Amino acid sequence: MGNSGSAVKVCTDHQGGINWLSLSPDGQRLLTGSEDGTARLWSTADSQCHGHFQGHESYITFCHLENEAAFTCSADHTIRKWDVVTGQCLAIYRGHTSIVNRILVAKDYLFSGSYDRTARCWSVDKEKQIQEFRGHRNCVLTLAHYSSRDVLEEEEEEEEEEEKVSRDLLVTGSTDCTVKVWWVSSGRCYQTLLGHTGAVLCLILDAPNRELFSGSTDYTIRTWNIVTGEQLKVFKEHQGSVICLELVNRHLYSGSADRTVKCWFVDTGERIQTYKAHKHSVSTLKYHAGILFTGSGDACARAFNSRSGVLQKIFRGHKFIINCIQIHNELLYTASHDGTLRVWDIRGICKRNKRRLKKERSVQGRSSQKGSLARLFNNKVGCMIQQENGEHEAVELM
Repeated sequence: MGNSGSAVKVCTDHQGGINWLSLSPDGQRLLTGSEDGTARLWSTADSQCHGHFQGHESYITFCHLENEAAFTCSADHTIRKWDVVTGQCLAIYRGHTSIVNRILVAKDYLFSGSYDRTARCWSVDKEKQIQEFRGHRNCVLTLAHYSSRDVLEEEEEEEEEEEKVSRDLLVTGSTDCTVKVWWVSSGRCYQTLLGHTGAVLCLILDAPNRELFSGSTDYTIRTWNIVTGEQLKVFKEHQGSVICLELVNRHLYSGSADRTVKCWFVDTGERIQTYKAHKHSVSTLKYHAGILFTGSGDACARAFNSRSGVLQKIFRGHKFIINCIQIHNELLYTASHDGTLRVWDIRGICKRNKRRLKKERSVQGRSSQKGSLARLFNNKVGCMIQQENGEHEAVELM
């Protein structure tokens, strides 16, 4: 059993459940979006609330934080941009006709996905819709973005001038069981990835390796070649919907409604570890320094040794599902549907894990050195035997 941890701070400012938690690129701030229709800005230095963004007419579904601006989307069909210093609403992006459930900021683009079956692209600065992506038969739940420069050779790129000017592509996952890839410049669908038999809940993109991973309510994860649209592998061992994904060093971690997280080696498709102990769905996960942190519908966060699967710590205190987690400066932040943001000190577990990793590397180094000496000894003995017998034969000493 893991040791139980207590929060070093509990932030109770929200009057409704927290649906999402975003960390700024510079690590200085956190943003929470809530059922109470507001977003709050927190300093990672003191965990105090330094901003309160009000204006949405319904609950906030998702939020995204940049260093100088915050973005929120809502069931009121709009997206808002906020100044992180003054708290002023800088822009309102209108056009969706139903709940906006996901946003993504990339370069000068703001992308959004909605229950109105469309995804849209907006100019971050001009408060203007640039493109609409229409073709899904149901809700757009998840988004990813990449540039064709990252995945295509020059001779493979589209010939149309319009696409050549802007080589950005948007990936959308939908409850219609499909994943679609779109040219941002024209709104044209470049690929439709068919194979899932349930809603696509999560996407992870590995552009350098030309791979896309999708998790679904059909209990599977599928790997796709992002250029050709070919389905490469199907990971089938989960017994419930695949809710969240994390990709680290060619290892894919998947959290599921079956109360487990599984780790897969992407290159072979082999399942190499299963992390148990959850008493409800795994709603969120984050890998950090050899430790796998999870948040669950059982209101607990957990820390596992990523390699062995051993449960190292349980973080108890929330009353409802943990929707999102973030990690910064060896502090764990958990945001829950109970309306609280909790801060946990993970320095001890990180320090112990670093010592363990250092010890393992030391053992591996000694083993490697012993192996080198053994091979050198074997080679010398083999040469001596060959010289004495005048024959070439392999001599196994171990």
